[in-house]
Amino acid sequence: MTGKVKFFNESKGYGFIIEDESQNEVFVHVSGLTEQVKENDHVSYELIEGKKGMNAVNVKKIE
Repeated sequence: MTGKVKFFNESKGYGFIIEDESQNEVFVHVSGLTEQVKENDHVSYELIEGKKGMNAVNVKKIE
């Protein structure tokens, strides 16, 4: 799946990605990153079921 980082707070260790296809917001925790990301980065990721909904994991930047 692909999307754009809407927000990421490095000090708190989490943020949100907007899915390209559905425009849904997906939660991402620092533990799900393969590299550092920042706002507006285009990323690929996988989804897993978390405690409060879907979480992005294996998040990495794409060009």
